[in-house]
Parts: sequence; structure tokens; C-alpha cells
Amino acid sequence: MLNPISIAFKNAKKENRPALLSYTVAGDSTKKQSLNILKSISKNVDILEIGVPHNTPVADGSQIQTSSYRAIKKGIKIKDIFEIVKKFKKSKNSKPIILMGYYNMIYQYGDKKFLNDCKKSGVNGLIVVDLPWPENKVFANKCKKKSIYFIQLLSPTTTKKRLRKIIKDSHKMNYFISMLSTTGGRLKVSPKEILMNYKKIKKINPNKDIVIGFGITEKTIKYLKPADGLVVGSAICKEITRCINNGQNPVTNVSILVSKLKKQIL
Repeated sequence: MLNPISIAFKNAKKENRPALLSYTVAGDSTKKQSLNILKSISKNVDILEIGVPHNTPVADGSQIQTSSYRAIKKGIKIKDIFEIVKKFKKSKNSKPIILMGYYNMIYQYGDKKFLNDCKKSGVNGLIVVDLPWPENKVFANKCKKKSIYFIQLLSPTTTKKRLRKIIKDSHKMNYFISMLSTTGGRLKVSPKEILMNYKKIKKINPNKDIVIGFGITEKTIKYLKPADGLVVGSAICKEITRCINNGQNPVTNVSILVSKLKKQIL
């Protein structure tokens, strides 16, 4: 049976557009609100990435760090995240879920228990930021046995030789980091250059879906439409923070933002 992530990419291609992937932090700013945001944006999003809050998120910029600290402050635990996923999967507009986090938490939780709970709750894919290839081969294989995609990260500085090896070993989806930066940084390179790098990687195996992430906003998303998928995270986390600071409802406003993002790629 085909992983729902691959089905989402196929459906987006039928509509002649990239898949839209959102990123929010689990438990920001509360467990209930986090779930309600997922439910409200799912009608416009093809795949939802959920960040596992971490107190030293090496790949994340200030917006996502702020979201993570809010969630940690409220006492979010991994078991709560699985509960959020489980409840979301029972909702009306359920979509594929990718958990994104760091290996330390998985290691502490236990690989076997973590993957079993991923499967039970309905997680479809995993991004483990600090578990690169080839060190991730054993864990990626464990994911495969559970029909969970392990998503490899590819960067602009990854050599062609290494890219070929990673893509050969990879599951059906990979994540291209648009620039050398933490999440949410301003695009330091032009969309034209990002797409040029992207197309070189895509040529290695056109049958594998590759998304572009880092630095994508409402202003830049339309220039990257040729990609298989586009990830927006920091812009969403920034909107949640703005709403909280201004006493507004993040659920409504984030839903409006995501709707605008969707219109830019149609």
C-alpha cells in the first residue's frame, strides 16, 4: 500500500502544482490549540510537518525556537504529541503527518517504542535533523519496516557523489535545504539559483519527490513552484507568536495565512 505522503504528491501533480507542506510545533501554545491549528489549516495543506519541541534545536531559527520554548514551558511530552497526531488523524480533513525532531529524544524514548507509537498514532514520515546519512541507515531501515518514510536532508554543499549515495538509499521523499542557514532566515540566494540546485538533484532520480524548505514565505513561495513540494514553517510560527502577543486567535489567523500561501502556488 502506497504511503499517504506519496499519494499527496501525486494528487498535487494532477493539479499541476507543488504540494504545500506546513510546519508547526506540537503543543504551541497549548496542546488543544496546536491540534486546532492542524485541523484548521489541513484543508489547504497537503502534508503537515509537526515539530517535536527541543531545548537546543540546532537547525531552527528564532521563530521556531520561540514556538518550541512555549510548548516546553507548558510541559509538552512525546506521548502528548502522539495523542495530538491520533486525534488529528480522526478529524474531517486528515492529511499525512511528518514528525520532525532530533535523535536524542528518540534515543531516550527508545527506537522500538518510538516507531511503534508513530505507527499506532498515524505518523507517516520522520525527519531527524541530526541523524545524517550513512549513520541513519539502520534507523531508516527500521522506519521502512513500519511503512514510515525516513526523509533524508540534502544541502547545497552536499557533493554530487554523496548526493547520489543518499538518494539511492533514500525512501520516496527527500528534503532539500534551500540555503546554508537555520530555519526562517531570509533567502540569501535567489529563487533562480535555488531551483538550479534543486533541478540538479532531481535529475539524479526523477521518481523521488523532493521538497524545498528554509526561508520560504508568502512573498517567495510563488517563485519556487517547479518543486515537488514547498515547506513553510517559520512564517507560520511567526504568525502564531504575533497573535499571542496581540491577544488574537492564532487558529483563525494561521488558517488565513495558509490559505494565502496556497493561492500563491495554484
